[in-house]
Amino acid sequence: MVQQLAWVFAIVFLAVGVLGFVPGITSDGHLLGIFEVDTLHNVIHILSGAAALIAAWMSASASRMYFKVFGVVYALVTVVGFVQGSTVLGLIGVNMADNVLHLVIAVAALAIGFGMK
Repeated sequence: MVQQLAWVFAIVFLAVGVLGFVPGITSDGHLLGIFEVDTLHNVIHILSGAAALIAAWMSASASRMYFKVFGVVYALVTVVGFVQGSTVLGLIGVNMADNVLHLVIAVAALAIGFGMK
């Protein structure tokens, strides 16, 4: 099950990363008019998806490790985003919708990585 969820994360993150570059789906720096994105943010989504793809392709244990590391990193991104408000370390722009989504993703990834057998 962990490996299948890694495939899902891979597809979603790769799609979101690519869609962030598509005019019409992304306008005025907002994906779907909601989530703030920029070039680096999109590249991070693509790299996150690629890492999930590699982990899913490798094994269930690699997928579990992906979720553990990914969950911790996204939890840190969430905290920094909430503290700084409109940026994460001055590198990527975020808004409240991004911060809440990052929180949900972090909780899900940590639950999968540490909680699923």
